[in-house]
Amino acid sequence: MSELRSGMTIGIGGWGSRRKPMSLIRAILRSDLTDLTVVAYGGPDVGLLCRSGKASKVISGFVSLDSIPLEPHYRAARQAGSVEAVELDEGMFLLGIQAAAWRLPFLPTRAGLGSDVPRVMGHIATVRSPYPDPVTGEHEELLAAPALHLDAALVHQHRADVSGNAVWLGEDPYFDDLLVRAADRAFVSCESVVATGELGAGTDVTHQSISRMDVTGVVHAPGGAHFTECLPDYGRDEAFQRVYAGTARSDEAWEDFAARFLDVDDETYRAHVRELADATDAKGGSK
Repeated sequence: MSELRSGMTIGIGGWGSRRKPMSLIRAILRSDLTDLTVVAYGGPDVGLLCRSGKASKVISGFVSLDSIPLEPHYRAARQAGSVEAVELDEGMFLLGIQAAAWRLPFLPTRAGLGSDVPRVMGHIATVRSPYPDPVTGEHEELLAAPALHLDAALVHQHRADVSGNAVWLGEDPYFDDLLVRAADRAFVSCESVVATGELGAGTDVTHQSISRMDVTGVVHAPGGAHFTECLPDYGRDEAFQRVYAGTARSDEAWEDFAARFLDVDDETYRAHVRELADATDAKGGSK
C-alpha cells in the first residue's frame, strides 16, 4: 500500500460481489489510509471501506452483494450520512470511466435524462449537440457524463505476467480494462503469474484485457477475490458472505469479524476461512 495515499480517488474493478480485488482491499484496511474516494460498481469492497472509516466518498452505479441485494454496511453508512454518495445511472458511470480512459472531460449520453439524477447531483450538466438531427433539424439536449478520473485503480485478474499484461478467463471483463486506463496508477492482483506466452494457454482466450502499458504493479494473490466469485476458478463463498453481511447487525459482530478476518495477514485469513468452512460443513451447511 506504499503506492497509495490518503485522500486519493481509487477505482475498484469487478462488479457487485464478483471478481473484486479483496486481498488488496484487506491490505488497505490494515493500512493507515483514510479519506478515500471510492469509484466502483460496488460490492463488499465498498462496504468494507465504508464500515472501516477508510472511505469518505463513494461514486457508484450500485452497491450490491448480488445474492444479497443491498450491501448492508454501505446502506448503514448511507443512512447515517457518514459517507458522501454520488449514485449514478449505470450507463452514466460507464461513460464517466470511458471519458477518463480517453482523457476527455465528459461524454454525452441520453442515460439519466428525464430522471432526478441531474437535479440531485447538481454538478452534472447538460449540453446541446452542435449537430442537427437529420430528420427534425433540432439540436438535441444531452446529459454530459463527467469523466471519473482515478488516482489509482485496483483490479483482480486470472493471469498476469510480471510486466502487467493480464487476462480474464470468465464471462465478463467488468470494465476492468477501462478502469486501469482511467487511472494514473493501476495495480493488478492475479490468481497466477505466468510467462507472457502462457497468458492464454489451455483456454479459449485470444486477447488480453489489460496491457502492461497501463499497469504500475502486479501482485500474486491466489484466491485474492475471495469471498467474491472468480469464475471459472472459484465461485462466491455464500456461507462466508452471509457471515459478513451479519456483521452489520452490531458493533460486537463487526469487531469479532474484523479481528478474525481483516486484521490478519493473507495466510492467517485463508486459515480462518478454512476453519469457518469446516465448521459450516460440520453443521450441515454448504460452502
